[in-house]
Amino acid sequence: MNDIIMHLCQALEQEFDDITIERKLKLIELSDYIISRKNEEEIARLVVICTHNSRRSHMGQIWAQVAADYYGISKIKTFSGGIEATALNPRAVSAFKKVGFDVNSIKNDDDNHRYELRWSEDMEAYQAFSKRYGDTSNPSEKFAAIMVCTSADEGCPIITGCDFRLSLPYEDPKAYDDKGLETEMYDERLRQIGRDMLFCFSQI
Repeated sequence: MNDIIMHLCQALEQEFDDITIERKLKLIELSDYIISRKNEEEIARLVVICTHNSRRSHMGQIWAQVAADYYGISKIKTFSGGIEATALNPRAVSAFKKVGFDVNSIKNDDDNHRYELRWSEDMEAYQAFSKRYGDTSNPSEKFAAIMVCTSADEGCPIITGCDFRLSLPYEDPKAYDDKGLETEMYDERLRQIGRDMLFCFSQI
């Protein structure tokens, strides 16, 4: 893990008291699920889901894996998806870059650009692009479905194949696009999700 992301994780650990008790209890439910998979010597597969797989779900996926790496927790694989596929929003990409992630764009012929994200020089790059949660690159059974937006949670009452489902909504930074607080809200959401995922994995 590069020094910038390491220091960011350390700073976010100091903000655990900012997480509400209600949200901590939900995050502990996810911790318990991960522990149960590890007790069965199985890989814990986490699929973070929002409506368009464009912002919050990517933040959740990446931060969950970073948190696992930070605490040295093995047999964790994270994924993301949406109810529909659109594109990973460039504002979210900028937020990742701003805090120290190494992000490279891979050119595509369509609007759904692919990005490679790294937080360590020797790691295999994470491939980030918008897709449906049922995409073939995601697990189809025995996975946790983490619903990070209310509309996806309500609009998709059944997630086929999941053996654990958690409603963990975050305010969508999209509401601030092209407005005065746009940058601040993307930064805030990325930091909030990172703080939550670190707390979750600190309980394992």
